[in-house]
Amino acid sequence: MTYDFDLFVIGAGSGGVRAARFSASFGARVAVAESRYLGGTCVNVGCVPKKLLVFGAHYAEDFSEAEGYGWTFDGASFDWSTLIANKDREIQRLNGIYRNLLVDNGVTLLQAHARIVDAHTVEVEGKRYTAEHILVATGGWPFVPDIPGREHAITSNEAFHLECLPRRVLVVGGGYIAVEFASIFNGCGAQTSLLYRGELFLRGFDDALRDHLKDELIKKGVDLQFKADIARIDRQADGSLKATLEDGRVMEADCIFYATGRRPMLDNLGLENLDLALDERGFIKVDEHYRTSVPSILAIGDVIGRVQLTPVALAEGMAVSRRLFKPEQYRPVDYAHIPTAVFSLPNMATVGLTEQQARAEGHKVVVYESRFRPMKLTITKSLERSLMKLVVDAETDRVLGCHMVGPDAGEIMQGLAVAVKAGATKQVFDETIGIHPTAAEEFVTMRIPTAI
Repeated sequence: MTYDFDLFVIGAGSGGVRAARFSASFGARVAVAESRYLGGTCVNVGCVPKKLLVFGAHYAEDFSEAEGYGWTFDGASFDWSTLIANKDREIQRLNGIYRNLLVDNGVTLLQAHARIVDAHTVEVEGKRYTAEHILVATGGWPFVPDIPGREHAITSNEAFHLECLPRRVLVVGGGYIAVEFASIFNGCGAQTSLLYRGELFLRGFDDALRDHLKDELIKKGVDLQFKADIARIDRQADGSLKATLEDGRVMEADCIFYATGRRPMLDNLGLENLDLALDERGFIKVDEHYRTSVPSILAIGDVIGRVQLTPVALAEGMAVSRRLFKPEQYRPVDYAHIPTAVFSLPNMATVGLTEQQARAEGHKVVVYESRFRPMKLTITKSLERSLMKLVVDAETDRVLGCHMVGPDAGEIMQGLAVAVKAGATKQVFDETIGIHPTAAEEFVTMRIPTAI
């Protein structure tokens, strides 16, 4: 059978664009349909604008720390609307880049909603297109619990477009997004509370880092409330919001921000037309080659619920395009040793196993930790401290995990991820000469174990 396209991609986020443009560069006939924005969550309402807001929030600390270096800033002020306008301009620039990446590679771009009709057919604005392969890369969508007054809450989708900085903010959640936005709102000057139903946020990260970040956020003025959750939200006569907690307490705010997870974006996708299997969490089930239960339909990225990170979606998109159209270059995605960062203030970053994971997997471990005040802050009034940690296999000497809380943690961890991926031992770390004076050199100068 002759098809209109070799590959039809639904969703122009990071993974979809990567799969589409490389497939086209390999000679395939490719189309992409996107109903919202080019670049997906990451570029528009995710990692990119969030990082810009984190930079903006950090300037309050920069100004304060500069006094220790002889600088004075009389009358300095912050304008949220300027930050948002400049952020929007940068996002528009990136949208254009994503458009060019597709069009310049010969991809047919359809900026409208796509719906799957059958195993080889997609409908867009009433017109049907056939394809040998259909790739679903529609990403995720913020989830807000079904509580009375949930319509008064916002998510990350809306937070990037707030016209003014709320005076009082309640952030609900305990993952990346919640902790990062608590830092953003607090750093920009809002009275910020973070509510999390668990005992400590950032579940899955090393416990030492979680505790350390908790202490640093408290120092910076974030009101952390664990074992706390909202039962209902009411709009008051003056426009403010009243949050009634499950324990009966009442908190007032001007903005209630929910970051309590993301669901797969499968709305009106036409999956009811197919016998497409979903897992118990509602994500699309795929095999090791990202094939769904319908062989001609594939899925990657957040919609499959594996590792919900942009670089992982990019790797999955690359793997799909190579397997289909350049098999001699195909190699599967390796999900081991994926580095990640939480862009809180201060940053947190990690690669490899946590101490808890390593012990649970049966490793005999040796732990090295270093806690110190960053050199930049030693002549300032800041009390911020950094934490660096290595988890080492006692029998093989292999470094199983690297973990950090402190300035530029993400930048530092990227280089260490190469070493961990390559199987470097603690001896290799010890024999590596550090760059002095830097914080990063601490990872190659830790000699005395803190736990065995």
